[in-house]
Amino acid sequence: MKPEWGKITAAQIIGPIQGKLVAGQADISLAGLSTDSRKALQGELFWALKGEKYDGHDFVEKAIQSGASGIVIRESYLPHLAKHVRPDQMEAPPVIITVKDTLEALGELAGWWRRQYDVPVAAVTGSVGKTTTKEMCASILGQVGSVLKSQGNYNNLIGVPLTLLRLAPGISRVVLEMGMNRPGEIARLTQITGPDLGVITNVGKVHLEGLGNVARVARAKCELIEESSPQADIVVNGDDQMLMEAASRLRKDLFTFGLVPGRNVFGGEIQENTPEGVSFVLHYREESRPVNLKVPGRHNVRNALAAAAAGFLMGAGPAEVVKGLEEFRGIKGRFTIEQLPCGITVIDDTYNANPDALRAALETGKSLVPKGGRLLVALGDMLELGDEAPMEHRAAGRLVAEMGAACFMALGEYAHEMINGALEGGLSEEKAVWLNDRDEMVNRLGSVAENRDLVIIKGSRMIGLEEVVRKLKESVCTG
Repeated sequence: MKPEWGKITAAQIIGPIQGKLVAGQADISLAGLSTDSRKALQGELFWALKGEKYDGHDFVEKAIQSGASGIVIRESYLPHLAKHVRPDQMEAPPVIITVKDTLEALGELAGWWRRQYDVPVAAVTGSVGKTTTKEMCASILGQVGSVLKSQGNYNNLIGVPLTLLRLAPGISRVVLEMGMNRPGEIARLTQITGPDLGVITNVGKVHLEGLGNVARVARAKCELIEESSPQADIVVNGDDQMLMEAASRLRKDLFTFGLVPGRNVFGGEIQENTPEGVSFVLHYREESRPVNLKVPGRHNVRNALAAAAAGFLMGAGPAEVVKGLEEFRGIKGRFTIEQLPCGITVIDDTYNANPDALRAALETGKSLVPKGGRLLVALGDMLELGDEAPMEHRAAGRLVAEMGAACFMALGEYAHEMINGALEGGLSEEKAVWLNDRDEMVNRLGSVAENRDLVIIKGSRMIGLEEVVRKLKESVCTG
């Protein structure tokens, strides 16, 4: 029988995670699984995980008070727990299960859970575009059945298992996003998910802090190929030479997408580009279909081609692929375009940043500037670039100058590198400014931006530039 929350018992969970029942009734059914003690946990299993900032074990008592029917903790924590929790004195004592490592055990449970369902699973990774590709793919597969997909940034060793543990009867396909910042993570995620199809969108200058160089990024992404079943389909960007070289060493039967005829799925006749979107012709086998994406940019054509390739291989037909792509409406914080009442266009691209994504954003943004308007650029740091961070931020500044920005402002640890790069590229000191904080960025943008101007705001998520977008929209058109 397929596992299902509300029916599954503690006894059924203990085996897959090699756990030990130290208290409670093994036959108790569990309503769900949570790692967050702040939520109501009535009847659920609280899984104590240790993160960089918090340790879930510190909140076990709170979870029990919130109604958790069971807890999973690491073995070494049991003596400490015994000082504070006395099951023998409780009217309805919780199930207490111990494991050697709660993160490892979470992955084991998710892998076991996934194997109980005969449902195709697609796993999407890549340096740039994986979230958009995942969402496009889910939109396509939603045309042919019920889809379970990764929510938000649930793409790591916690988020992917938690997504798989939502697999339930009635779901016909699963689309997962897999991220990483060091070697071995994609391998482990692939072992857990057992994908029937893997997609690698591209490789680029991301996570260099943990990987060193782009060649190692390519090898890390290709762990998806190494750990997938030989029967799994592997979709790769045929236009990405470094990716193709790395992938071809591992598999010869690759399914490719790209903008070059000869790929298994390719896009041509691209009609760029308006704030409302971009159109192209999708070619697959003997089929050629026009596609009108509701998101702009050549980079989104590539994302659409990756999603289309996955869709075809997972049972969608041409009409369903096109409909799914055209129903996709973008993701908040990922090149989200908003036209303000006073005629200013704001592009919110604050979800994340790396050199390749920045180039795509600036090139697309430049093409969208209204006639008679100007390009204004506000950037924050790009994180996890390791030793290449100074060089890449200086290059970012030069790129802003190359795009002809009328005003450039930068914020963060490497702001001075970006500004120096812009000055090297020909921007004047009046146009290139190093700022101290987000409020200063809001105020400066508000004083500079005029009717018909287009403002791009982009930075890594930890920089928090979404706050700049919010405050700018609240203030810029009120004067």
